[in-house]
Amino acid sequence: MESDDRDLYSVGEVAERLGLHVRTVRNYVRDGRLKAVRIGKQYRISRADFEALTGGAEAKEPGAAKAPRVRHVEVSSIVQIESVGPDAASRLSTLVTAGVQAVRDTPESLRIQVVHDRERARMKIVILGGAGDTAAVLNMIDSVLGPENGLLSTEGRESGHA
Repeated sequence: MESDDRDLYSVGEVAERLGLHVRTVRNYVRDGRLKAVRIGKQYRISRADFEALTGGAEAKEPGAAKAPRVRHVEVSSIVQIESVGPDAASRLSTLVTAGVQAVRDTPESLRIQVVHDRERARMKIVILGGAGDTAAVLNMIDSVLGPENGLLSTEGRESGHA
């Protein structure tokens, strides 16, 4: 992206400029976080939409005040829990997804995905959102999984094993 005079940029150029993978920029477009137009089989991003994503100066009406720069922070976390049976996985999944509503303190989206692998007795919780909300969810998971709560230690008794 040597020239800033152009009005449209490719996904690759935007990725290079932001230091992101091309797939990440495509996901931003698909999620609606970055506006783009599809020309043939490729997306093109306008300079104004790119600047809106990065918080740069947008092309505005002459004399209009510059919008304050807003920094966007998103955290991706994967929590992997071993030795989790189906009953404990179901309880933990319900607790986490319901508890997410209680920890929200910002209007930013917070996405949670919970997956349980019965064969390996492994559970993964994927959290995507703002730093504060993600930290609150991680703290909630940590407190729920503490030894004093016994959520995972009762698994052997539930399945009939000592």
